[in-house]
Amino acid sequence: MQPTLTGKTVELQPLQPEHRQALIDAAADGQLWNMTVTVVPGPDTMGNFIATALESRDTGTVMPFVIVRRDTGKIVGSTRFWKIDRVNRKLEIGHTWLSRSVQRSGVNTEAKYLLLRYAFESLQCVRVQLTTDESNEKSRAAILRIGAKLEGIVRHERIMPDGRKRNSARFSIIDDEWAAVKAMLEERLAN
Repeated sequence: MQPTLTGKTVELQPLQPEHRQALIDAAADGQLWNMTVTVVPGPDTMGNFIATALESRDTGTVMPFVIVRRDTGKIVGSTRFWKIDRVNRKLEIGHTWLSRSVQRSGVNTEAKYLLLRYAFESLQCVRVQLTTDESNEKSRAAILRIGAKLEGIVRHERIMPDGRKRNSARFSIIDDEWAAVKAMLEERLAN
C-alpha cells in the first residue's frame, strides 16, 4: 500500500486516474510539456502517463505521487519513487515536475524531504539516486541544494521524444549521509 506523505506545506498523495485534469492544469502553468530538457506530459499524453505509472505501481517498482499544496488543496505537480529495488534497498526519485508558479518556492524542497525521509526511515534504503538531463542547470542546482552528491555523467542514457540522445547527470544520497542531509533540510524548511 502506497502511503500519503504529509508536510507543513505539501502533501504527496498516491497518484489516481481521477487526478488527470488537475495534472493537466498543473502542467499548463508554464506549458511544461514544451520543455526540451525533461519530459512532462501534456493534455494528449497525461492519460498514458498515469496509466503507465499505475501499471508500474502494481508491479511494485514505482510509487507515483501527486504534489498537493495543503493551503489550497491544488495539485501542483508530480513525483515518484521508481527503479525500486527492495533486495538491494535502493530506489530513484524522479519524474518530478512542478507548475512554474511554485518552482523555487520551497515546494520541491519539502517534497524531496518527505520522499527522502520515507525512503531512508521507512523503507530502510541504503541509497537514493536522482538523475536529470546534463543540460538542465535548474534541476542540477536543485538536486545539489537538497544535499545529493554528483556521481557523474551517464552518456546517451536515454533517447528524448525529439530524438536527442540525452546525457544524464546522476546524483545520490546514501544512508551514511542521511542524518546530515535531514538536519540541513529541516533547518532550511524551518526558515
